[in-house]
Amino acid sequence: MLAIEDRAMPRVLIVEDDEAMAVALRDGFTYEGYDVRTATDGAAGLKMACEGAHDLIILDVMLPRMSGHDVCRALRAAGERLPIIMLTAMGEETDRIIGLEMGADDYLPKPFNPRELLARVRSLMRRLGEREEGETATAGREVVIGKCRLNLESRS
Repeated sequence: MLAIEDRAMPRVLIVEDDEAMAVALRDGFTYEGYDVRTATDGAAGLKMACEGAHDLIILDVMLPRMSGHDVCRALRAAGERLPIIMLTAMGEETDRIIGLEMGADDYLPKPFNPRELLARVRSLMRRLGEREEGETATAGREVVIGKCRLNLESRS
């Protein structure tokens, strides 16, 4: 696996059911040079996370078909270590603690400043990019979730 800085465009998966929010996030990240994929419900987001090579996931908590908490929990149970930032209107301290304990790397309550979100993403991407070339967190492992087969080394 190449370090993030070696790629032309880091790939971000945004899982958000609010269309206006999803478009704003997609456009903002695209403008900043990210390759962006979007999903509008939790089940589709989990499927895309399993099928694609993403560098980071931005995950709403309250999603149709499967909650963001369940998506995060499934990814972590499968051994996936890519950074996850949860965005949600549920901003109470208890909600943030639950999100972080389920495996999220960061938790940002709505409404939020887009510049702060971008700064948090850059921080996580820097840490991911600090891995030595060829190093992966879960090298050589494959996980199967239903009909989804995820090679954690190649992220395919």
